This record gives sequence, C-alpha cells and structure tokens, in this order.
Amino acid sequence: MVRHAVFCLIFAWAALPAQACRLALVLAIDVSNSVDEVEDQLQRQGLASALLAPDVQSAFFVTDDPVALLVYEWSGRYHQKVLVEWRNITREQDLQDVSRNIANSTRGQRDFPTAMGYALGYAATRLRERPDCFAKTVDIAGDGKNNDGFGPADAYNAFAFDNVTVNGLVVDASILETRDDLVAFFQDEVIRGPASFIEVADGFADYEDTMRRKLIRELLSQMVGDVAPPPSPTPRG
Repeated sequence: MVRHAVFCLIFAWAALPAQACRLALVLAIDVSNSVDEVEDQLQRQGLASALLAPDVQSAFFVTDDPVALLVYEWSGRYHQKVLVEWRNITREQDLQDVSRNIANSTRGQRDFPTAMGYALGYAATRLRERPDCFAKTVDIAGDGKNNDGFGPADAYNAFAFDNVTVNGLVVDASILETRDDLVAFFQDEVIRGPASFIEVADGFADYEDTMRRKLIRELLSQMVGDVAPPPSPTPRG
C-alpha cells in the first residue's frame, strides 16, 4: 500500500513545474496552561526528533518538489509564537536546521488557556503567504478542547480554508477530559478537508512516535489518499 501511494504521488507531481512547492505544511503545537514544563519539552524534542527520522526524511524528499514548512506554538487568543518561519525543505540540511531551531526554542507563554479557533485562524492567515503551493495542510496538536474565544467551527466560517486539510494530533494527557471525549472533539470539530485524519499520542512521552507517523501520512497522502487506514482509538484500560 505504501509503495503504491508513493508511486501515485510521484506521478501526481510529475506534471508540476520543476521546484514547484508541492505542499505547504503548518505545524502548530499546544503550549496552553494544561501543558507543564516537562510535557512542553517532550513535545518540542519529540517534534525535533521526528523531523529527522529516516522515514520522515524520505517522505519529505519523495519528489524534487519542496515542501514549505512553518512551525508555531499556540495557547491563548492572541498568543501564537513562530518557531520556524516559512522554509522550503529542499535538502537534508534544511530539516536539520529546522529540527535544531525547534529543539533549542523556548516557550513563549505558560499561563493562557486553549484558544484553538484563534490558532486555526492564525494558520489560515499564514497559509495565504504560500499561494505557490499545490496543496495545503495544517497539523494542529492539543491535549484539550477549546475553552477560550471562538472555536474551530467559527474559525472555519471566518477564515479562508478552501482546499486546506486540517489534521489533528490528540495528546491523551488531560486529567479533565477522557480520551474518548478528546478524540470525539477532534473528529467532530477540528479535522476537515480531503483525507483529513487524527493520530493519538498516549501522553507526551509518545509524542515523537505519533508525530513521526502523522508526518509520513501527511507528506505521502496529499491528493492520492491515505497511505494507511485511519486509526481507531480506543480507551486505555
């Protein structure tokens, strides 16, 4: 199945001009007040390591057409901090630079709630800067539901999300909400667009492996369908 998807992806991009941007990928990490300092570091280091995993690098470079990458952290209504500005990933050194920047980044805010609608609106605004990209994906991670300002539905009504896929990384680490509740929230209110999906991390210690799986699916499945069936999360027991 993976080999077939990779072949289809290469065929799909064959008609693009050389060095066209095949995907604008936005990675948004949750630093709201439900995320403590240890969890924040697990998330930051997990993302940095996932970007350098050999199978993730292979997915970035499956064609010669680059992926444009933007990474930011989010929490309250007006608290979005860019960790990596738009960068075309054309070689391994680009991923190494991005990974190092994320690993060395420091948290901008610690005491703000979960304004996911505002985080999504910010992503939509930044995606307008990359009209040259063939496909656009927002990858938003979180360990809780929206509890500040307007929610995802209002963001999708207020901002331009045409032809944008939004995927979710659910971190099952909250003491206030069950895994089932979080998964249902992401499935019903957060993810949207062609072939959208969620991946679920069993706490922040599982963030790296979950992000690695998620990146591979996002990088290989654009416009050709998923390279793996959607997950079927079940409560831990």
